[in-house]
Amino acid sequence: MTSSEQIFNTLVLPYLNHAVRTYESGYASVTDIDAAMRFGCGYPKGPLTVVDEIGAAQVRDLLAARFAETGDHLHEPAGLLDKLVAEGRTFADEAAAAGEAAAPQFKHDIAKVGVVGTGTMASGIVQVFAQAGYEVIYVGRSQDKLAGVLGYITKNLDRAIAKGKGTEGDKDALLGRLTGSTEREALGGVDIVVEAIAEDLDIKLELFRDLDWIAKPGAILATTTSSLPITKLGEATSRPQDVIGMHFFNPAPVMKLVEIITTADTAADVDETVRALTANVGKVGVSAGDRAGFIVNLLLFPYLNDAIKLAEGGEELATIDAAIKETAAFPMGPFELLDVVGNDVSLAIQKELYGEFGEPGFVPAATLEEKVAAGKLGRKTGEGFHSYA
Repeated sequence: MTSSEQIFNTLVLPYLNHAVRTYESGYASVTDIDAAMRFGCGYPKGPLTVVDEIGAAQVRDLLAARFAETGDHLHEPAGLLDKLVAEGRTFADEAAAAGEAAAPQFKHDIAKVGVVGTGTMASGIVQVFAQAGYEVIYVGRSQDKLAGVLGYITKNLDRAIAKGKGTEGDKDALLGRLTGSTEREALGGVDIVVEAIAEDLDIKLELFRDLDWIAKPGAILATTTSSLPITKLGEATSRPQDVIGMHFFNPAPVMKLVEIITTADTAADVDETVRALTANVGKVGVSAGDRAGFIVNLLLFPYLNDAIKLAEGGEELATIDAAIKETAAFPMGPFELLDVVGNDVSLAIQKELYGEFGEPGFVPAATLEEKVAAGKLGRKTGEGFHSYA
C-alpha cells in the first residue's frame, strides 16, 4: 500500500462514513448531501457517489480495519453499509427510491429583498438578488459602510464587463435596483430580510428582536449563520414560523450553494418559498435541519481536523496535501484549504461541532489551537500551516 493510499484511508474514509451516517440519521437526502459537498467545496463528486464507486463492501471493510486500529467510534462502519451490502443496493438506488422532488413554488410573493450587513458576504448577497432582478434595500452602520457595498458590487460588475459578461446598461440597471440605508426601519416594506452580520449570537438576537417589530407581517426573516442556532433567533421573535436559515457560501456571487435550514417552528410555506427563491437567483439549494455544521461544515471540518492530527503524528503537510489531491481529486489539500478558510474560523466551527455532538474525535487538534493562539491564521495573516510571506 502506498503512502497516498494510507492517507486516503486515514482521512477520506471517515469523511465518507460520516456522510453515510448523516443520510442514515434522516438529516438530509442523498441528493442534498452530494450536492452540498460538490457545490459548497468544489469536490468533483459527492461522498455517497464515491461510496458507490468504491463499493459499500470495500468501504465497510476498510473502515472496519481503521476502527480495529484506532477504536475511534467515528471509524466504526455505519450500519447502513452492512444493509446496502446485504441487499445489493447503492446510494443511487436510495436516491431513485426517494424520487425527484417537485420544483418548489413561491407561496409568498417576493418582490423586495432586505439585506442587513455590509461585509463581503452581505455585499455578495445584495449583488446576487439585484442580479436576479429584485429590488434590494441594504442596511449598514454608516454611509462609509454602505459605500463599501456599492464599491464591491461595482468592481465585480466592471470585471465582468471587461470579460464580455455584461454591459454598462446591465450594470446601471442593477445599481438602480439598490437602496442603502443606515436605518433598520427602512426594511419595513420588504418581503424577506436576509441577515449577514457578525457571527455573534447576542448581536444577531438583538437584530432579530428589532426585525420582529420592523418587518411587515408575513415577511420572511432569514439568517446566513453558518454555526449558530437558528431556533434561538426564531425564539427572539413573536413569529418563529417565519424564521429560516439561508446559508450562502463566500463569495456569494460565485459560489452556487445555499444551505436552507429549517427549525422545528419554520412554516412549510416559508421553507418552500425560500427554496423557490434560491433556485430563482440561480443557486443550488440543499435542505437540512437546525444543528451545528449543517451539511458542509459537519462533513468538512472533522476531515480537516483529522488531517492536522495526522500531521501531528509526523506526516509532512505537503505530502498530505498532494496525496488528497491525487487520490480524492479534491481541488485543495486540507492544509491549503485551512489557510484559505482561516484557522480561527476553523477552530470556532470545530468547537461548535464538538460542543453539539460530544464526539471525542471532534476535539480540536492541539496544533490548530496553537496556530490560532500564535495569530497564524492562514493567508489573511501571511502564515498559517503554510507561509505566504
